[in-house]
Amino acid sequence: KANVVMRRLILTCFWKRLYSNQNWVTTLKREHIPVNCVQKVLLAAGSSTLAFLDPGRGDMIAALGESTGEPALKIMHSRMMTDEVGRTILTEKPRVNESSIQFSTLQYLPKDTLGYQYYSWMSRYGYSPNERTQVKFINDPELAYVMQRYREVHDFWHVMAGIQPDVVGELAVKWLEMIQTGLPMCALSSFVGPLKLSLRDQFQLTTNYIPWAVRCGLRSKFLMNIYYEKELEKPLRVLLAETHFLRPT
Repeated sequence: KANVVMRRLILTCFWKRLYSNQNWVTTLKREHIPVNCVQKVLLAAGSSTLAFLDPGRGDMIAALGESTGEPALKIMHSRMMTDEVGRTILTEKPRVNESSIQFSTLQYLPKDTLGYQYYSWMSRYGYSPNERTQVKFINDPELAYVMQRYREVHDFWHVMAGIQPDVVGELAVKWLEMIQTGLPMCALSSFVGPLKLSLRDQFQLTTNYIPWAVRCGLRSKFLMNIYYEKELEKPLRVLLAETHFLRPT
C-alpha cells in the first residue's frame, strides 16, 4: 500500500509542479494590491500596532511581514539562487496545499517519514496546508513568491524541530526564522512576544529554546533550500542529519 501511495504522490507532484509557475503568476495577479513607499510605511505602522495589541490578528502579522520584509527577501532570494535546489524551487514555484502534496495520502506513508510526521502534526493540532495567507502587498513577483514559500513551509520547520504550536513554541520557531531569514517581522515577534509571557514561560524560552534556535539557525542548511515536497517519503531522522538540523534537547 505504501508503494502505491508513493507512486501516486510522485506522479501527482510531477503534474502539479508542471503548472505551478503559471498558477502562481495567475494567483498573484488576482490577489496583488500595489503599494508605494508611503503606503508601505503606513501599512507597517498600522499593522505592527494592531499585531502587538492582538497577536491573534494573522492578517496584520502578514501585512507587517510584507511591508517590512523586502531587504531580507532579496537576501533570501539570492541565497536560493546560489543553491541548486533553491534555484529549482524558484523556477518551478511549487505551492504547499492539500491538493499539491496529496495531503490525505500522507497518512499511509511509513511513520518515520517526513510526510507522515507532517500529516500527523497538522492533524493533531487541527491545521490545514490551505490556511496560509496569500501574499498581497509585495510588488516584485519573485520576492512575493519567496514570502509565500516561507509561509507555506513554516509548519515543516515545526515538525523538524518537534515543537508544538503554543505561544512558547511559536516564539521558539520565530527565533529560528529570525536567524535563518533575517525578516524584521520575525525579529519583532522574537523580542516583543516574550514580554507577554509568564515568568515561567520566559525562563523556558530564554534558557532552552532561544539558545537552541541560535545554534540550529546558524548550523543548519538554509531551510528555504529544501524541496520539502520531494522529501516527504524520506525518514525524518535522515533529513535532519542531511541538513544538520538540531532538535531542542
